[in-house]
Amino acid sequence: MLLVIFYVVLAIITGLALNNLIFKILSKRLIEKETEYGIEFRRSLHSVFRILLPLFLVLLMIPSLPVSSQAGLVSSRLLTVFMILMIGFLSIKMVHLGRNLVLRRYDINTKDNLKARAIHTQMNMLVKIAVIVIVIISGASCLMIFENVRQVGTSILASAGVIGIIIGFAAQRSIAALLAGLQLAITQPIRIDDVVIVDGEWGQVEEITLTYVVVRIWDLRRLVVPTSYFLEKSFQNWTRTSADLLGTVLIYADYRLPVDAVREHLGEIVKNHELWDGKVWRLHVTNATEKAIELRALVSAANSGDAWELRCFVREKLLAFLQSNYPESLPKVRAEIIERAMID
Repeated sequence: MLLVIFYVVLAIITGLALNNLIFKILSKRLIEKETEYGIEFRRSLHSVFRILLPLFLVLLMIPSLPVSSQAGLVSSRLLTVFMILMIGFLSIKMVHLGRNLVLRRYDINTKDNLKARAIHTQMNMLVKIAVIVIVIISGASCLMIFENVRQVGTSILASAGVIGIIIGFAAQRSIAALLAGLQLAITQPIRIDDVVIVDGEWGQVEEITLTYVVVRIWDLRRLVVPTSYFLEKSFQNWTRTSADLLGTVLIYADYRLPVDAVREHLGEIVKNHELWDGKVWRLHVTNATEKAIELRALVSAANSGDAWELRCFVREKLLAFLQSNYPESLPKVRAEIIERAMID
């Protein structure tokens, strides 16, 4: 018994020493190239390998230990299951590490973040799919270690046709949702941080999963929408091809208003405002009714948030300009009163 304990302790110490040596060499080389990469690599994987390498050496040593065949078989199977789980955990860690290293190069907080949002959306969806596949493979590998479970698995495979049909009918909505999430990641009608209008609500895409999308509405509510919605129904995506937007402001005034004066004042407003991106500003008379004329001010901004603030600012300043300089040109309701002589 003491000899068994000695060999096991020796294997653990050897594994820990080997782990420290390997990571010392790798971390040194990685840190020389890129400090953040080496630190992230060591933080994410070192703790897992600290268990995995000693476990692997103990597993290799079990056949040569002076123990009964039954004890050796049970120990070998249990350690193999634990090692498979650790390898699965290590694989998930590596997937997340790869995602973090890729996304670090694409800052989603910049104004022109179209490519960054596309990469973030794709990577997050691929990571979710990869984690699900790793969990399924790890669980199946653990079950196949035991002969009794393996026989059950063989019986299930023999009737896979019938079981597949039953599962297909029972879980068709779930499978359709998963396929819709995968299609959403590939075609990308929406991306992380896209500005959308869904069911009449204006908001930004906060999270995209395989089955649902979370939209953060302007008043900080969250709208949870199935992924199939964005493939089956129409919706507005304000940042599909670029983040910059054109904002409109509608002003209604009397026919006597001098439009050129308002147009000149609009130019002064936008050119002195920090949120205007310097591309577009226009003023047109877009409609005329029996009561008033409709003026449409068109201004451009770098993103939806800036466009909203700029529109509100322009609307406020144009109204103040009309009130101060042309109060007689504010919308009026005209009526003609005809006096008739009272005939007794």
